[in-house]
Amino acid sequence: MMQLVRAAGFTLLCVLFAALGYAQTVRGTVKDSTGKAVPYATVSLKSAGNAIVAYAITDNKGNFALQVPANAAANSLTVEVRSIGYKTAVKGISSVDAPLDFILVTASNKLQEVVVKSSRPILRTHGDTLSYKVSEFASPHDRTIGEVIKKLPGITVAANGTISYNNKPISAVYIGGDNLLDDKYSIATNSIPQGAVNQVQVIQNDQPIKALQNKVMSDDVALNLEIKKGAKLHLMGEESIGAGLPGNYDVDLNALMFKDNYKAVNYLAGNNTGYDVQQDLVSHNLTDYNQRIDNALPATVLSLGAVNSPALAENRYLFDKAAVLNVNNLINLKNNVQLRVNAYYVHDTQQQDYSQQTTVFLPGDTVKYKEIQHNRSVPGIFHGQFTLNINRPQYYLNDALLMDQKNITNYSGLKTDSAAVNQVFKDNTLNFSNEFNLIRALKSDNIIQAYSYVSHSAEPENLAIGPGYNASIFNNNIPYGQLVQNVNIPSWYTNNYFAFKIPSGLFTQSYRTGFSVQSQELTSGLNLVQNNNSVNLVSDSALNHLNWTKKKLYAEAAYDLPGKVLQANLTLPLTLQQINYSDSSYALNKNLTRLYFNPQFRMKYQVSAENYLNFTYSYRNQIGTIGNVYPGYVLTDYRTLYANNASLAQQQNQQAGGGFSYRKALTLFFWSINALYIRTAANNIASSRITNNIQEGIVLPYPNSTGSWILKGTISKYSFALRTTFSGAISWQNTSSVQIQNNVLLPFNTTTETFNVNADTKVTDDINFSYKATLTQTASHSAVEASAFQIGQLQQQASVNYDPADNVQFQLSGEHYFTNSALLIS
Repeated sequence: MMQLVRAAGFTLLCVLFAALGYAQTVRGTVKDSTGKAVPYATVSLKSAGNAIVAYAITDNKGNFALQVPANAAANSLTVEVRSIGYKTAVKGISSVDAPLDFILVTASNKLQEVVVKSSRPILRTHGDTLSYKVSEFASPHDRTIGEVIKKLPGITVAANGTISYNNKPISAVYIGGDNLLDDKYSIATNSIPQGAVNQVQVIQNDQPIKALQNKVMSDDVALNLEIKKGAKLHLMGEESIGAGLPGNYDVDLNALMFKDNYKAVNYLAGNNTGYDVQQDLVSHNLTDYNQRIDNALPATVLSLGAVNSPALAENRYLFDKAAVLNVNNLINLKNNVQLRVNAYYVHDTQQQDYSQQTTVFLPGDTVKYKEIQHNRSVPGIFHGQFTLNINRPQYYLNDALLMDQKNITNYSGLKTDSAAVNQVFKDNTLNFSNEFNLIRALKSDNIIQAYSYVSHSAEPENLAIGPGYNASIFNNNIPYGQLVQNVNIPSWYTNNYFAFKIPSGLFTQSYRTGFSVQSQELTSGLNLVQNNNSVNLVSDSALNHLNWTKKKLYAEAAYDLPGKVLQANLTLPLTLQQINYSDSSYALNKNLTRLYFNPQFRMKYQVSAENYLNFTYSYRNQIGTIGNVYPGYVLTDYRTLYANNASLAQQQNQQAGGGFSYRKALTLFFWSINALYIRTAANNIASSRITNNIQEGIVLPYPNSTGSWILKGTISKYSFALRTTFSGAISWQNTSSVQIQNNVLLPFNTTTETFNVNADTKVTDDINFSYKATLTQTASHSAVEASAFQIGQLQQQASVNYDPADNVQFQLSGEHYFTNSALLIS
């Protein structure tokens, strides 16, 4: 006790002596020429010898206070004020008691730029931006900027076009600083000539909304394509026509414009060479979009039951005749006003022929079946979006009107062990939505936000199978004409909220309240068309007329630390949710009311100028959808009958993860490592009964859980001596889960390992060599079956490109695939 008293007394004396050393305080304000306060300005108190004796930082109202040492003569001291974007101001102290106010004059100061030079290539780092000089990585055979991006150290491009920087997917690709394409950025990377781009810039901590910059945490990564000055001056166009045997063609006509006030990427393309034009139209951040609107469209219910796509490059097995017209135009008006139109139409005819032998090993039984299908798909797809955007430091408005229409007809000639039938599947979709977002900064520096989203969707589906498919199951062994399954889930949805943000010197408080309503109706019927053309239901249990309403009332508090060294976000949402669903045909009328708390935490710590740690945690209550509760049977494909016999699915999902990202621009060396743990607890489980003819699925009330560990690592290095970009990646995932098959509970443990190696070399200015290898190994084990299944696949790709002249190119490429599978029985 005495030691505690002495320690407290000693601390008090230290504080008193420190206070005696500063006898006086100089106070004042810092404002700009318009009278607005300048926060975060550096204020230094200097002696006659220009030594700093005290310093302070202005608060959000521009106020500062400097402690003057007791032994210093006030008239010998000066006060210096510095702030980015303003000229330095200096004043002498005439009287300590008089306030010292500064009016700063704006200046076009530039942040210090770090230029990293070597023989080749050149990288520049400027704050949160890393710039790659395109000409230093490009080869003469690289036609588009996307082909160059694949070679950049630290950047990887997935098979579907998703771009990642140091293992983190990017949020957008800007063109000259403008967001022309949202997350459909493959349109740009596969269209813009690499010769038109000066630099590819990686922007870390990207916050595109000016009113929120330095106010809330943003750990997004974006790319910006800096267009060459010469490419901005005129309309660019590229026309390519290719032909081959037997009867192959590939046509691409585009028109591009990259002026500061007008940008356009428009093209017309068609081919029958196996290149799927739809892969350029992928929304790479669809999950983030659905999370923002807090909704997802109902999934397509029916299908042909076709085989999964083989583990080959798509152009090796896709037979198509595709055409696409794609129009993307952006106009910059005065006062940071943008108008944007994005639209495309796709028409395609795809053919697929395959045969498959399936073996399902069950406890005490083995199910085998063989199927041969000749499929043809004819999709017609339209997407249109009109966007108005105003982005100013004090005001942000974004309104996006979208419409999607799909008319897809699929044909299939099916031959199984027991029958030969034809299938026709028609899937017609019509969706529209409008998203409105308004953010405004008040004079008090507080921020208000109003958000509204409304959408409607409908997707009538029709699957016809005949003649006489599985008559023993569906028609008491009586021959019949067709089996017809119809499904439609028209949906209305709206989400609206009001938010208020309070920025301060260190962190920002955000408070949000709102509501959402989802209204859906699932109608379905499984009908028989008899040989005399009469139509009747397969059974009374093959009909659904389910009404569904989900309402949410929510309030949320969020706290952001938008620092340069430490960034963090803590979100604390509270949601009152009510769900009602009913189907009078089954005397079904249920409701569920729950109060949910779904906290989230994100943190990013900059351990040095280039390296950082990150950590995330989230707890989320998830409720099933209308697709989990319909009681009547639906023939989802020719082999699967599905229904539900349980209450609404409820899941509790927890995720915790962390990682480290390393970058050394001087040596072009990047690596990262990330770990994630996911645990999901559910009250229901899907059960299946498998026979040689058909599979019946049903949802049963059975509490269960799934746990997954995921480890990922990436590394990338540019070798100056070899003029080569080396890269590699490794991932490991272990998942524990349970399944019910033929009334037997089967616990499964599955481990997947993936290894990637890449090398891209400029042998000379005219010769380029690339190599890529991917090894995937999967092992699945069930203790009940006392058996294990293992499959491994090695894919290798290599190419050599030779460009002896400006208009002459040669390419030699090859691919190698090796697959090995084994069933181990102990």
